Amino acid sequence: MSESIKVASVPISRRDSFNARDTHTRYLKPFDSGDIKVLLLENVSPKAVEILKKAGYQVDSYTKALDKATLIEKIKDVHAVGIRSKTRLTEEVLSHAHKLLTIGCFCIGTNQVDLGYAASRGICVFNSPFSNSRSVAELVIAEIILLARQLGDRSREMHDGVWNKVSKKCYEIRGKTLGIVGYGHIGTQLGVLAESLGMNVIWYDILPVMPIGMSKAADSLDEVLGTADFVSLHVPETPETKNMIGARELALMKEGSYLINASRGTVVDIDALAVSLKSGHLGGAAIDVYPAEPLANGPGFESALRNCPNTLLTPHIGGSTEEAQRMIGVEVATAITKFVDSGASINAVNFAECDLRAIPSTDMTTVRIVNVHQNVPGVLRQINNILANYNVNKQISDSKGDVAYFMADVTVDDPKHIGTIYEQVRAIQENIITRVLF
Repeated sequence: MSESIKVASVPISRRDSFNARDTHTRYLKPFDSGDIKVLLLENVSPKAVEILKKAGYQVDSYTKALDKATLIEKIKDVHAVGIRSKTRLTEEVLSHAHKLLTIGCFCIGTNQVDLGYAASRGICVFNSPFSNSRSVAELVIAEIILLARQLGDRSREMHDGVWNKVSKKCYEIRGKTLGIVGYGHIGTQLGVLAESLGMNVIWYDILPVMPIGMSKAADSLDEVLGTADFVSLHVPETPETKNMIGARELALMKEGSYLINASRGTVVDIDALAVSLKSGHLGGAAIDVYPAEPLANGPGFESALRNCPNTLLTPHIGGSTEEAQRMIGVEVATAITKFVDSGASINAVNFAECDLRAIPSTDMTTVRIVNVHQNVPGVLRQINNILANYNVNKQISDSKGDVAYFMADVTVDDPKHIGTIYEQVRAIQENIITRVLF
């Protein structure tokens, strides 16, 4: 059953909202921004909290992920939720999110969210795919040097009270070849940093990409594996990349070479990697991501890679720098406020990207109609038939998959007509969610 409240004599159900605001301002806003509730999990940057509070929203922030039962209870009454990589927003969880308008993933990936189901509920998802690129690239450079000098093992030995001064199989990285798999924002930055240290760079990507600096494109993944002294993975999690580095691929790598994975945990067959390290075929590895990761800090981490020789294990900290988290906080929090306040869906992951210029007049009989509907023929015609009796200043519509997004700025001569428009649009059979912004 849906709960209803009344705002300006217009009912709001769990999947429909009518938003109005003070008639003395020209900025688009919900009816009362103080009624907008935001749930932030997993220690999202204080900068994001600051931006969302400045927008007037009620912000409830937690340092950790929540268990499923608590998450379901918390998400029932919020309009926006912000997460990082540990929280799973599945169909089951999202089915309880009766008021949710938007999800902010304060990280690169969005595989922790059921994007299709979210879109079908009119929930727009944002992320920050590039803000931590430099942080990840710098971590990989550090790991390359640490692996080449076996510094992880030497440090552990010293902490155990063992003095073990050796130079065998310890190398400079100058003149060595770095192979980058996935030549996107992180891969290109990594290549530039590696070249500045005197490394040769080759890379492979499934898309045609312009090389930067002196780097060279390889014809295949196998070529990179067989040529590089260090192989660093920077690919998304897809069915095609699952276990893309397994026993066969590890065997193709040069004897004594090194593997680095700071992309997604499912990309590498961990058991096969452990075998290759213990046999001595690989000279070492640095792993920052895992197929299954703990929900909270503390003891209990298990992996076949524990105690493998010259193996650096880090707890998914590639983007965990103050600078990266601040930039991510700004980008995602700003996207959330723009979507809630003005309907802008630019850089959305699961929605068509739409935006309109701000309403230029202080005449508050001009409102913005925001509508999400099923992407089937005839809906746009129905909406335009409803708006035909009014002055439509501008409008935009686009679709992505099974969901379409529509916005229009409409001027009415009588404020009472606003409620009429709202009721008629949301009565369309294919309607998912309708909002009116002043």
